[in-house]
Amino acid sequence: MNNNEVKARIDELRLKIEYNSKLYYEDDAPVISDFEYDAMFRELVDLEAKYPEYDSPSSPTKRVGGVALDKFEKFTHTVQLGSLTDVFSYDELSEFVERVNVTLGKEATFSVEPKIDGLSVALVYENGIFVRGATRGDGFVGEDVTENLKTIKSIPLELKEPIPHLVVRGEVYMPRSVFDKINKKREEMGQPLFANPRNCAAGSLRQLDSKVTAERRLAIFIFNLQEGSLYMDGRAAETHTEALDRMAELGFTVLPERKTLTGFESVKAHVEYLGESRTDSAFDMDGAVIKLDDLSERTVLGDGTSTPKWAVAYKYPPEEKITKLLSVDIQVGRTGVLTPTANLAPVRLAGTTVSRATLHNLNFINERDIRIGDSVIVRKAGEIIPEIVESLKDKRDGSETVFEMPKTCPSCGHEVVRDECGDGAAYRCPSPNCPAQRARGIVHFASKGAMNIDGLGPQVVDLLIREGKIKDSSDLYTLKIEDIETLERMGRKSAENLVNAIEASKSRGLERLLYALGIRQVGEVAAETIALKMRTLEALFSATVEELMAVEDIGEITAREIVDYFADPKTRELCDRLASYGVLTDAIAEPRAETLAGLTFVLTGTLPTMSRDQASELIKKAGGKVSGSVSKKTSYVVAGEEAGSKLTKAKDLGVPVIDEAALLAMLG
Repeated sequence: MNNNEVKARIDELRLKIEYNSKLYYEDDAPVISDFEYDAMFRELVDLEAKYPEYDSPSSPTKRVGGVALDKFEKFTHTVQLGSLTDVFSYDELSEFVERVNVTLGKEATFSVEPKIDGLSVALVYENGIFVRGATRGDGFVGEDVTENLKTIKSIPLELKEPIPHLVVRGEVYMPRSVFDKINKKREEMGQPLFANPRNCAAGSLRQLDSKVTAERRLAIFIFNLQEGSLYMDGRAAETHTEALDRMAELGFTVLPERKTLTGFESVKAHVEYLGESRTDSAFDMDGAVIKLDDLSERTVLGDGTSTPKWAVAYKYPPEEKITKLLSVDIQVGRTGVLTPTANLAPVRLAGTTVSRATLHNLNFINERDIRIGDSVIVRKAGEIIPEIVESLKDKRDGSETVFEMPKTCPSCGHEVVRDECGDGAAYRCPSPNCPAQRARGIVHFASKGAMNIDGLGPQVVDLLIREGKIKDSSDLYTLKIEDIETLERMGRKSAENLVNAIEASKSRGLERLLYALGIRQVGEVAAETIALKMRTLEALFSATVEELMAVEDIGEITAREIVDYFADPKTRELCDRLASYGVLTDAIAEPRAETLAGLTFVLTGTLPTMSRDQASELIKKAGGKVSGSVSKKTSYVVAGEEAGSKLTKAKDLGVPVIDEAALLAMLG
């Protein structure tokens, strides 16, 4: 090919790839196979490498990710990325509309649009080219996440016109379908599930390796013009609606389902419509935004100390539905605890079909008088976990039955005992040979907080047990590639990866091993505290209740559980086998410094340079404690970007709030 033909082919490939990317990532309606798409992409990569003179910053090859950063640089917003005042009732919304009308001396026109539950960002364009992107941060300073934003297919790398300077604001979100696929895969791998699409999107956008972000298939809706001029029909856009229409023409994906309305009743009607339709939406929506449409009129209303006076966000209450409790299943956990789970008549709730909900324990059921056959109100706690709020006793017809815990274990048939720990609400199978406990125990052993064996999820564990390859966690260290590659849905490469992950887990140290053993009452924090104090696994075999109670935060119940566990001959056999296979049984961390001794920290929001797990690790190594909830006993709340209700509670209780820099200063 001559140069003209090369240039034409490159342009053709770029157009085809962008078109098919939109069909695949945004519309979820691909018209070509992955093989065809990959072939076009590889051809474009090869041509751009061979003819660098035709390279372009807006080429789709710039979206693949691969830039690994040590940390994100700070980015100062030239126009503040403010937040909105929340309203929670139509009375409050009516007051807002009336106040605006009175201030303007006329009936105002509002843009009413969905409030996407995601992460707010600013995108900067120079001469039509995307050059920089940053998170909201505190509204004034955010983090430069340009490389990660480039992986989002719905962000145009080059606008359809070379606008000299433009800054737009948008909401990065994770489509529900993508979120469901990610969580399903994590469940199969035995990894902790993401709480909701918003948290998953926020974590994905802040990955230091943009390849990870690219895999998460994030999307964006643009909802505001921050800087620059947008012209329509030869004049500057005079309204918010005109600006969004113009941005759509330039190639942005702007907010859907928005309407320009006058009068409270019209505004209320569309807010109600958005609330009713959000369950069937492709994205999570936690409210509706009502903002003055005329841009010049906004200056008349002005801004408050932290929020504009010309806009509010109406927040929807958690959605609740009525359905039928059909039956109750019993799940046997890794420690033998029997957990009742409700089987429900399927109901659509917060965007997904719900057919099961946890019932926690017998006390929970009895206190709420929940019976099989009841009509029940169900909702999603935190918009993700289904729970039964209450039973509707006035709807009973006499056919309902009172639930009773089984007398024998549904997994092994052993007689069930009432747990003496805590409030006595739990029932437990005491058999050490219970298949359900054994499988869940191995999954726990391999979990992220324990030995962190990547790829060893529940399905793989079940296969290995069913095929007779393993009986307990120590057998994992006897597995060979040929033992695994013949299993269903496995293969040579998967088998090699799993064997390598098992080998790597040998060096986790006593801190992780102690938690991995699954001793009742011993969580991650307690396991680490005990390991740092006792130093060796052998020391735990001779430890007394009194010695263990002398360890910080270890009470008598936990101490007795540990002593009883290590007094069992089967424990000695298991630990001896683990040691013989090369599993490290000594603590690897140095004894904690006392820099933060006696202080309790709560972490909230997204920190600038490290994850909350990393910050927790530093605090604990310095002798401090990390709690998941704010109370009067909390010493400090460490708040990052997009901090939530924990920050509000800290302010209400008068708990000192610090940022990451202050924490690092305390750590020295």
